[in-house]
Amino acid sequence: MAGTRAAIRYAKAVLSLATDNKNAEAVQLDMALISSSIANSESLDNALKSPVVRLSDKAAVLNTLFPSVSSESKSLFSTLVKNKRVNILGQIATQYGVLYDQVSNKEKAFVTTAIPMTSELESKVMTKLKSLTTKDVSLNKYVDEKIIGGFVLRVGDQQYDASVSNQLNILKNKFTIN
Repeated sequence: MAGTRAAIRYAKAVLSLATDNKNAEAVQLDMALISSSIANSESLDNALKSPVVRLSDKAAVLNTLFPSVSSESKSLFSTLVKNKRVNILGQIATQYGVLYDQVSNKEKAFVTTAIPMTSELESKVMTKLKSLTTKDVSLNKYVDEKIIGGFVLRVGDQQYDASVSNQLNILKNKFTIN
């Protein structure tokens, strides 16, 4: 993805500045808002990436849409405008979240179930999570009927597949190989 290295560098710089100012958590909230706004608004994303839209107009849009963000975030806006890199703001916001989670010893886990999770299943998943990581984990839940039953848990680069569809695939492979 073009601009990813630059996005990581900008995110690191903003995190460093925010940490020095003891404002990293507030900037994290700003970046989450910015990231979701850009991801959920195709017109905003297109405006920020468009070479036709003037940089001054892009700056005005950002300052209008995000009037109450922290000084570090506003400083990022002006730096991106000055450096003509406003098009990667969404990537920077996403990368900031990743870096902030690393520094804060937090991690996101994703669990997919065939039906909405019950409290019993959620406690089993949380037990499994504690064995996979020592970090503070936030659980994102998804429903996918294709897995038939059980759950698929993903934390970082690890995946634990306790789904019925996976078990059926394992059986199918055993019967077709023999």
